Amino acid sequence: MSALLRLTTRAAIAVVALGAVPASASPVFNLSFIPGTSPAAQTAFTQAAAAWSAVLADSVTIDLTVGTDTLGASILAQAGSVATNYSYTAVRTALGLDSTSADDATAVANLQAGANLRVLMNYTLSNTNGANSPLGYVDSTGANTATIRVNNANAKALGLTPTLGNLGGDCIGNCDAYIAFSNSFAFDMDPSDGVTPGFYDFVGIAVHEIGHALGFVSGVDVLDTNSPGPFTDDQFTFISPLDLFRCTAASAAQGAIDWRAGADTKFFSLDSCGTTLTTFSTGTDLGDGRQASHWKDNLGIGIMDPTTAPGETLAITELDLRAMDVMGWNRVQNNTATPEPATALTFVFGLAGLAMARRRKLG
Repeated sequence: MSALLRLTTRAAIAVVALGAVPASASPVFNLSFIPGTSPAAQTAFTQAAAAWSAVLADSVTIDLTVGTDTLGASILAQAGSVATNYSYTAVRTALGLDSTSADDATAVANLQAGANLRVLMNYTLSNTNGANSPLGYVDSTGANTATIRVNNANAKALGLTPTLGNLGGDCIGNCDAYIAFSNSFAFDMDPSDGVTPGFYDFVGIAVHEIGHALGFVSGVDVLDTNSPGPFTDDQFTFISPLDLFRCTAASAAQGAIDWRAGADTKFFSLDSCGTTLTTFSTGTDLGDGRQASHWKDNLGIGIMDPTTAPGETLAITELDLRAMDVMGWNRVQNNTATPEPATALTFVFGLAGLAMARRRKLG
């Protein structure tokens, strides 16, 4: 393996049509469309951006470039996001200042103290169980435990100042994310009357990809796709705000977040891993076959599920909003998200994508 971490990027693409989704006391999305993006796709994507503006209450401007491309065989769409590194202390402080809800209060009160996190991770040359061992070890020193990598859109919501970027030329000008839709599938551009059998919900998929741009990502995907390999732990400075709430029973026992690559059940928790709210996917290479930047597949948890089926209508759920809330976004009070299904359960960082089912992958 190369000594370089694999952070998949997109081939460069050119110039420009600009549209904006206006909002009051909510995110404004400046949308730049790659030439050749159909008017129907532009209208549908604008509707998807408006769906997030309707449920979030942060007065920030998010710059997105949108287009179509040839993607992987089962990938419907994918998002690549520009990200900036901050100290854990700075992010913890920003989360505290941004606290506006009961979930925020619980999450902030349970964030680890100190400049470095306790992180249960595995692989790496630094593993105390042996170089590149899959067994977990607790790390609490070095840049990887003192650094949080924040998608620029998420940083804006937290009141942080991100470094501008263009993803190596994918963006039209500087942008917060580039979102590409596959040119190999049939999409229904208007799900208001249901999604046509055999077609995929374009608006719902766009909402999903915007969710990644807003920060629903996990740096575990970087560890997962680079392990085992000749890397020390401090080369993995990719813990995301969402990862602060990524847990297992093993990490709870160690007073740590769980940042291991592997198939162990990883759950979403706001109270130092005491309460399980739902579960995450665990990785394409060493986990369950789905990117860790998603909810667990085939449980219908929310818009950030990793796959969708033809004819399926996608919707933001309460669990999606709770995750966005504790990552630093503010919720519109009294908004109405689709309730998550009742279950026994009380998801640049490279590219995050959505897949199909039979199911097709969402990035």
